[in-house]
Amino acid sequence: MTIKIALIQLRVVDSKEKNLKNAIDLIRIAKKEKEANVVVLPECFNAPYTADTLLNVAEEIPTGETCRALSNAARDFGVHVVGGSIVESCSGRLYNTCTVWGPEGDLVATYRKVHLCDSSLSGKMTVAETKLFTAGSKYATFTVGETRIGLGICWDMRFAEFATAYRTMGCDLLIYPAVCDVPTGEQHWELLAKARALDNQAFVAFCSPARDTHAKLIPYGHSLVVDPWGRIIQRATEFQEIVVADLVLKELTDVRKRIPVFEQKRTDLYDLKVGCS
Repeated sequence: MTIKIALIQLRVVDSKEKNLKNAIDLIRIAKKEKEANVVVLPECFNAPYTADTLLNVAEEIPTGETCRALSNAARDFGVHVVGGSIVESCSGRLYNTCTVWGPEGDLVATYRKVHLCDSSLSGKMTVAETKLFTAGSKYATFTVGETRIGLGICWDMRFAEFATAYRTMGCDLLIYPAVCDVPTGEQHWELLAKARALDNQAFVAFCSPARDTHAKLIPYGHSLVVDPWGRIIQRATEFQEIVVADLVLKELTDVRKRIPVFEQKRTDLYDLKVGCS
């Protein structure tokens, strides 16, 4: 089986309504014109990445406006939608949460960002996430056909053990919606994607918003897909666009057979404790 993944690198504006309309239009194009069966949105895609705007668009899952729109789009277009992330309001707390919607419009996975970011390579921190959000504490996976897919959000990409835990659960694709600033992206974006792919002999996808030079945090853009050999197979520019990649799953068997590192791990010396919701 081949998974055709579409990364929607949309330009985020200061209007939740406009962002949702843009996202739905691009999901339609990704499915109807580009024939994707998995469509991915960026982190915090329904509002600019500032504390005030994020607070203003917080909503409950699955009853909020954004969730309803994503559910309807997944059902109407018959596609899996990885809904980037939104600010989830639950029991007086806020979470940076990714929802995944199946082709029937059903909620098939919910992931709350585990590693919260309070740093920036540029030295200009836009959002102190530990002051705004509560950290998640569980992994989340879903399946497309026989392919198990693991979820992370942005800063999670820096934690090799987190990605390897997903690999030990049987995940063949890791998806990270992300908002990364330009200085950090220029130095680490491709390197981290390649590292996570090579570490785990899996496909890795990073999905960013489009670059907006007027934003408080200017996104890097350059959404990309990396194969299990660590090769970039698709990469966006910094502008709004849809990046589509065919994931040839038989490559997983080939690389794991030729470089059998998971059979050679010394678990008597090191071990990862994993759990899955």
